[in-house]
Amino acid sequence: MNFAAAEKIARAVLYEGYILYPYRPSAVKNRQRWSFGTLSPHASGEPSRLVAECLVKTTAETRLDLRVNFLQLVPKATAPEQISEQVREQIPEQRLTDPSLAWDEGIERSSEHDHLRVKDLLHAALLRRIEIGDAGEQRLTGLLAIGVDQIAEDVCRLHVSFENVTPLGANGEAPRAEVLSRAFVSAHVLLGVRGGAFVSLLEPLPELREAAADCHSAGVFPVLVGESPDRSMMLCSPIILYDYPAVAPESEGDFFDGTEMDEMLTLRVLTLTDAEKQELRAGDSHARRILERTEAMSEEAMLRAHGVVRVLRPLGEEAR
Repeated sequence: MNFAAAEKIARAVLYEGYILYPYRPSAVKNRQRWSFGTLSPHASGEPSRLVAECLVKTTAETRLDLRVNFLQLVPKATAPEQISEQVREQIPEQRLTDPSLAWDEGIERSSEHDHLRVKDLLHAALLRRIEIGDAGEQRLTGLLAIGVDQIAEDVCRLHVSFENVTPLGANGEAPRAEVLSRAFVSAHVLLGVRGGAFVSLLEPLPELREAAADCHSAGVFPVLVGESPDRSMMLCSPIILYDYPAVAPESEGDFFDGTEMDEMLTLRVLTLTDAEKQELRAGDSHARRILERTEAMSEEAMLRAHGVVRVLRPLGEEAR
């Protein structure tokens, strides 16, 4: 299924909290990763599984599409010999020699499962083992389960779970950095339906309120995405969202912190010292793009980020 209408908000969820201002790996707030939706190996004792349940209005021909999105953290070499002399001179020596300041860069991963007939899932749940990872990298193993229950003549409850079953050393004991190297970071699920329609869990149809209340999710919550009133897509998000969330059209790009204002972060990036900018450039490629985009912003783009009125309403007599 074409998830293009949901990609922008899904990407914002994927990178929420990935790296925070001032976007330097050596900054205290970036020395420990805290991305939402991190699924650690089951043996680690940390959260390892997400569960999403939602309602779907169906016919005999309804089909389901599903995509699991996440980041895989891959070590980024920052040894002095791998950084240019000009940049190295302006990076604190601690950044280059202290192994606790090593930086893992997020690589976008996804696993797609299309054209699943809901009628078939009624008779037998689908269980798939997912292996992710390029040659020379840590391989991740996930277990995806998809099931359907009929709760009315034309309404089904969809159950999706995804669990990290990547092996984790002897007895499951490992340092945090090793656990993260085997984690599905910022994991979330996009759902699409053909020949049917999802039911809002936040504002369900009156006759389905009880059934919606009986849907139980863990680690994520399904909301409608795309253009209202279309109900063909849902995002199972680890971040609290409303139906049909959207990224402001005035936003020039990701800052990895959806709770902050683009204008404020833009101005803060522009006030970084030359040495801080050099470390940022040598640190993470996503952060480097923030700097490049911000420094290239036009005056018009800056004015767009200043603020906008979305809705105007008439004042009541009592407010005059």
